Amino acid sequence: MVLTLYVTHPEVVIDPDVPMPHWGLSTVGRARAEAFAARRLLPVGTEIFSSTEQKALDLAEILAAPIGARISSSDALCENDRSSTGFLAGEAFTEAVRQLFGTPEQSYRGWERAIDAQRRIVFAVKTALGKVPAEAPVVFCGHGCVGTLLKCALAGRPIALAEDQRLMGAPGGGNVFAFDRDAFTLISDWVAIEDFAVPSSAAHA
Repeated sequence: MVLTLYVTHPEVVIDPDVPMPHWGLSTVGRARAEAFAARRLLPVGTEIFSSTEQKALDLAEILAAPIGARISSSDALCENDRSSTGFLAGEAFTEAVRQLFGTPEQSYRGWERAIDAQRRIVFAVKTALGKVPAEAPVVFCGHGCVGTLLKCALAGRPIALAEDQRLMGAPGGGNVFAFDRDAFTLISDWVAIEDFAVPSSAAHA
């Protein structure tokens, strides 16, 4: 099996006056991403795909630097569209996420529906994988909600809040799962980037 990962951006600089897609990694988030890259788990020849949001691009650039990897970005890999409400903080955001996963066929205050975001991210990932050689390791740099929706599809599980990265890995983001690109099935569930180990099947591919 060829190494194929989905990695979420770690902590970001939250600024209510800046549109969320333009938020970049915080000092903590950048340090965590750099430590992950320094472990050299990604071999030379890895293809990196990223959403066009700054925080995901920051992550992609950090992971690409040690191995000279090429980065391809796409709007289709971006987080679920939340522009209808703008910035939500604290319990308001928690409730919005609860509604997103709890009622995936309904829109919460104009947010992109979970089922629509899931179809989008699955199609985007499959499209990206179709563009790279079968033997090339691939890493997707993205976001918690659409990453969870992708993971649910890979695992054949219903969309549910219990699948969210914050409940399984690091609550601030910076989590990763591995999947089998050929079978399009989940191999390992969310785990913090600090705790991730390459699956043995990929390590010996």
